[in-house]
Amino acid sequence: MKRTLLCLALSSALLGCASHSANEPVAAVATQGQQQAFDALVNDFIPAFWQQYPTWGLYVGHAEHAGDLEIPTAQARAKDLAFVALWEQKLAAIDIQALAAPKQIDYLLIKNQLGSIRFGIEELKSWQWDPSEYNVAGGIAQLATGSFAPLEVRLRAISERLAKTPAYYAAARSNIQNPTLEHTQLAVVQNQGAFSIINDDLLAQAKSSTLSDAEKAQFEKAYHKAKAAIKAQIDWLQALESDLEEQGNARSFRLGEDLYEKKFAFDIQSGLTAKELYNKALADKAAVLKEMNRITDQLWSRYFPGQPRLAGNAGVKKLIDKLAKRHVARDGFVDAVKAQIPELEAFVNQHQLLTLDPNKPLVVRETPEYMRGVAGASISAPGPYDKGGNTYYNVTPLDGMTDAQAESYLREYNHWMLQVLNIHEAIPGHYAQLVYSNQSPSLVKSLFGNGAMVEGWAVYAERMMLEAGYGNNEPELWLMYYKWNLRTICNTILDYSVHVLNMSEDKALDLLMNDAFQEEAEARGKWRRVSLSQVQLTSYYAGYREIYDFREAQKKDLGDKFDLKAFNEQFLSYGSSPVRYIKALMSGQEIQAQ
Repeated sequence: MKRTLLCLALSSALLGCASHSANEPVAAVATQGQQQAFDALVNDFIPAFWQQYPTWGLYVGHAEHAGDLEIPTAQARAKDLAFVALWEQKLAAIDIQALAAPKQIDYLLIKNQLGSIRFGIEELKSWQWDPSEYNVAGGIAQLATGSFAPLEVRLRAISERLAKTPAYYAAARSNIQNPTLEHTQLAVVQNQGAFSIINDDLLAQAKSSTLSDAEKAQFEKAYHKAKAAIKAQIDWLQALESDLEEQGNARSFRLGEDLYEKKFAFDIQSGLTAKELYNKALADKAAVLKEMNRITDQLWSRYFPGQPRLAGNAGVKKLIDKLAKRHVARDGFVDAVKAQIPELEAFVNQHQLLTLDPNKPLVVRETPEYMRGVAGASISAPGPYDKGGNTYYNVTPLDGMTDAQAESYLREYNHWMLQVLNIHEAIPGHYAQLVYSNQSPSLVKSLFGNGAMVEGWAVYAERMMLEAGYGNNEPELWLMYYKWNLRTICNTILDYSVHVLNMSEDKALDLLMNDAFQEEAEARGKWRRVSLSQVQLTSYYAGYREIYDFREAQKKDLGDKFDLKAFNEQFLSYGSSPVRYIKALMSGQEIQAQ
């Protein structure tokens, strides 16, 4: 998924605003005072946050500062650090132990968000080495396609952003020092994709609108200057790319152990270190391979009658290769995804796994060009300020692939695997979870939620569906599910191994293709992804392992009283909180800060 802002703040229903009698214990009065002080802090913090980060706000439908394009100068970073220091000071004045448990989570989420911003500016410093961070297209796309404000209001905001685009890219170029080759190449592709949004259609829309003649003239002038600035940025990036390739002096994309562990703590919030999660993944990898071998024993004679079963993982790979030949046609990939969504929705409703809101539309679309280059499928969900907006399931068509690349990709997302993908991305995975997140009474949890919970839920949803009987317990589907689950596990192994243990590309491909049975196109795509991102690949396994283990513990504790639908809906009701905090709330335990 692209960077998603999940929303957080507590409703007044949770606040308890009673008057105090003379006999009321002083401690209770003090506690209530802290609760009210924290509520006031949240009510002030969220508007201040959107004023500080207006583009981020657009992704959750907050349009009050829609025209404010942040120019990424040194002064802007200093302003960000001052913002962090101010609100850290305000948080420190609140006694977290005096807050109710849901508010303690909000406190910790705000604290984590502030700490993450500081870490990014002062230690990670990706603003220096990642040119792909600089792209005006995302915010403009949110305005062009959003429904959270009238068209003319959105066009005025776009005009303001276009006018600031030349200064934006000038500042970006001054920031970039010793970049990685991989992020420079990504920046070229994604900035070229900006023209899929900032194009003649956008200009025509402005000209045919009810803007005044002066506003239309201003829009057109800003539009042409912005296009020229983007073109100049692309030219500069291409020259930089050539220089990096010729000189061979590009920065490594690998983070190293210190930065990786720090980023992991901020991003995952699991209570484990990255190394501890890596070791758990190694153990689970062995267990899943054992189960895949059991299923292969069961299916071998059906697909290879009269042939001796190849020993170990070689037999598993041969069976997977056989099954992978069943896939959709190249030009029917996006349509096949669209066709499966109603089937998944019907199964969830029929088996009472989760309540799905029929008023929250899911739209399958081809991935916009400015978003391409990292993931083949993703969800773009409306934020809590734009709850009526569409959720988009972005599916990248295979047009840009050679025949061999497309065939490899389709074998990876074969008849069975495509179903698991759609469960993960759509129903009851990301789409369903993010709808629930937007309904959370805590705006903080919806805005600043935890990526491991979001990804972990989607992975958990895959297994939950199969356990409920989706696919009629077809062993072929289970085998492909385990292959997919092995991908989740190996994502963690790969990410840690590459960024901390310096795993080479050849060894990474060997892990993915031979140990995890992935097609070459998928494996090479994952190598590209691990070279462009850090820690995010671990979020799938980290969240899934916590959610599934917690559910199994609940089943054991409650016995016949356990209700799967009730568990799922209660779990999702806490927004996108870190799983460790949700577990504490559902179990009545004390919230433990990381």
